[in-house]
Amino acid sequence: MFPLTRLSPQKNSLFTRHLSSSTASSKLHDIYCFKPPPSLSPESTQNPNDNYHNNNKKKQKPPYRPPSSLDQTSKKPLRSDLPFDFRFSYTESSPNVRPIGLREPKYSPFGPGRLDRTWTGVCAPAVDPKVKSVDDGAGEEGLDLEEKRRVIRERFQGKPLTNAERKILVDKCQRNKTKRQINLGRDGLTHNMLNDIHNHWKRDEAVRVKCMGVSTVDMKNVCTQLEDKTFGKIIQRHCGLLVLYRGRNYHPKNRPVIPLMLWKPHEPVYPKLIKTTIDGLSIEETKEMRKRGLAVPALTKLSRNGYYGSLVPMVRDAFLISELVRIDCQGLDRSDHKKIGCKLRDLVPCILVTFDKEQIVVWRGKEYKPPDDEDEQFFADRQSFDD
Repeated sequence: MFPLTRLSPQKNSLFTRHLSSSTASSKLHDIYCFKPPPSLSPESTQNPNDNYHNNNKKKQKPPYRPPSSLDQTSKKPLRSDLPFDFRFSYTESSPNVRPIGLREPKYSPFGPGRLDRTWTGVCAPAVDPKVKSVDDGAGEEGLDLEEKRRVIRERFQGKPLTNAERKILVDKCQRNKTKRQINLGRDGLTHNMLNDIHNHWKRDEAVRVKCMGVSTVDMKNVCTQLEDKTFGKIIQRHCGLLVLYRGRNYHPKNRPVIPLMLWKPHEPVYPKLIKTTIDGLSIEETKEMRKRGLAVPALTKLSRNGYYGSLVPMVRDAFLISELVRIDCQGLDRSDHKKIGCKLRDLVPCILVTFDKEQIVVWRGKEYKPPDDEDEQFFADRQSFDD
């Protein structure tokens, strides 16, 4: 057992004093309902001058929130008065050819709510497709788009250039003078290239354009689309090199509003180019023709991203001797085979036989006749300066 320890008289007096003070405070609180002032309460440990500082304290700024392309609540959709339908590629797509379906649901490549035009899956038309007639449209939608493009082009071009002025501008765009140029590749003249051309026109009156790949099969269409969509003028052409002039009355501050595409839309589904049986032939005759077509000597071999402007005249000349023509396309993408074959079918004209083994085989048909307007359809490789 532990011994009991006695409390010293000094410690005992402190203990009793503590008890008496605690009981006294409790009695005062019960009798008089004593409440200490805020300055003496243990809860208020703040300085009394803090209230003055809090009133004069500046309001804190909200935290920084980075901008998002999905947040379009405070932005209005962009409006563009360009009088033509917005397409991803103007040279590789035709408004006359209608697709049979879409690979994915329709979504605008310009971004959600960024453009006031609706995306149909192929293009963004200048006239609302929901409008049933021209009379139902409002404002400028009832005007003829071709006439409007002609008026804008005449306003930008002004007085035609003289031969001396044209030679000066062409000389400035030579490779030994400047390295600036715009490259038209596999997709041809795309929508975002229109903005690039106008950016080049800020510094120079003319810009050099180099065309390569599939679009060069039909250079006449490339030149037409360039002048139609940019409202400029081609003042010189040598094979795939073009010089595009902006016009006398063009001013960068008055350039048209061109919304940019944020991503490439998926290509729609088109009918098959190669049929199981060629029209007018049986299955056995079609198989035999495909075997003979792959055994025919190649007319030419196409290089990757080359110039194919002379391909259509070569095929027309070859049809005068042989009914089947084979074009070697080794190294080219599968999609390029289809685009080149589709252009040959419309320009020569001819019948597509097969795309097997990276070859394009075309047949002239049973009743082939050379086109009478060959001089008009043939586009010279060089454009002279003479007016």
